[in-house]
Amino acid sequence: MDVRNRDGDPVDPVPFLVCTAMAVMLLFSVGPLYGLAYGLPVWAGLAVATVGSVAVAAVAYHRLVWTATPPWVQIAPELRFQRLVYIGVGFAVLLLAVSVPLAL
Repeated sequence: MDVRNRDGDPVDPVPFLVCTAMAVMLLFSVGPLYGLAYGLPVWAGLAVATVGSVAVAAVAYHRLVWTATPPWVQIAPELRFQRLVYIGVGFAVLLLAVSVPLAL
């Protein structure tokens, strides 16, 4: 599959596919259950999971394909580590937000 970014440089589509597939699996496996915990009907939980999946796919495409840097551009290790820390903090906040219905 020949995928190119906005500048026409070739981009590896695998990170986009993996990110999107994992998000869809996670959202559809726990989304309706947490919707029920918040008092939503099942159809609303599925609708929220669908909207979340589309949003994650759009953001992942924009970040990992459309604005991706070409493979020959190197990112400084400090910036990569900083991004990793930000992702870890965001994931921790997400886990905390998801666990709120279980604590109440």
